[in-house]
Amino acid sequence: MVKIGVIGAGHLGKIHIRLLKEIKTVQLIGIYDHNSEHAKSVAKEFGVEAFSSPEDLLDLVDAVDVVTPTVSHFEYAVLAMKRSKHVFIEKPVTQTVDEGKKLVSLAREAGVKVQVGHVERFNPAFLAAKKFLSQPMFIETHRLAEFNPRGTDVSVIHDLMIHDIDIVLSVVRSPVKRISASGVAVVSDSPDIANARIEFDNGCVANLTASRISLKNMRKSRFFQRDAYISVDFLTKKTEVVRLKTLVGEPGPLDITVDLGNGKGSKQIYFDQPKIEEVNAIKMELELFSEAILNDGTIPVPIEDGYLALQVAHQVMEKLNSSLNILA
Repeated sequence: MVKIGVIGAGHLGKIHIRLLKEIKTVQLIGIYDHNSEHAKSVAKEFGVEAFSSPEDLLDLVDAVDVVTPTVSHFEYAVLAMKRSKHVFIEKPVTQTVDEGKKLVSLAREAGVKVQVGHVERFNPAFLAAKKFLSQPMFIETHRLAEFNPRGTDVSVIHDLMIHDIDIVLSVVRSPVKRISASGVAVVSDSPDIANARIEFDNGCVANLTASRISLKNMRKSRFFQRDAYISVDFLTKKTEVVRLKTLVGEPGPLDITVDLGNGKGSKQIYFDQPKIEEVNAIKMELELFSEAILNDGTIPVPIEDGYLALQVAHQVMEKLNSSLNILA
């Protein structure tokens, strides 16, 4: 079993604590939170031990799960890595690109496994869609949320859009060529709604929209590629696939076809709704983290991926700030 400690006992931290207690390959040693009274309350709720310092907790574990506000990710991750502990760290991996670069270097130097909590990679709708995704050339994403004061310590880019940035980067796997962005701060001191256009060296273009002041919630991505369209609804956990195949012979009475014109023949349209497996995405990412440690396996979302998503998110913010300065 992997001995794991949790640093951070807030809303998400409590979810991680509950799920870690359910994973058979994990022994939850205890928790630490900078608010000692809150830590004791949460520890009593879940029947675990509350530690008075992160160092005391780290001395007794193989790995640590960092579920604190982004501003302290770097501090606790460094503390763990210097003690040769494996680290699961929530997204975004760090507050600044420089901190992220230092963590990547330290992780390699320490020889530890570091996984970043980009949980949408494990959304069952996306898992069902992955086998259909093959070099998409246009991607459109919408991640809209009703206003919630929790999370406004960072921009909507780092709070919401970074989920879709990571998904897009995991699918495209091509260097970013150009980024443009626009947005506006409506109710907080940082942008609350933003749009970004990311162009890749291979010709793919991704158009991402994120808002935390919407009247309804939406988490949907659409992927367009040669002879296929894939729609992934991360919120309702539904996947739809529309594929085109060259028509051979005469179509049947119920077949749907499209004439390509200019003597190019016809293609038949196929509609697929892949079976969606019922999985808890957070539990799955934590399970895979513990299994990678036990079996010396590959981390599904390594720190390098988290760092790349952070880099792109910061580039989006830079472009966004530039556009706001022009308008000022």
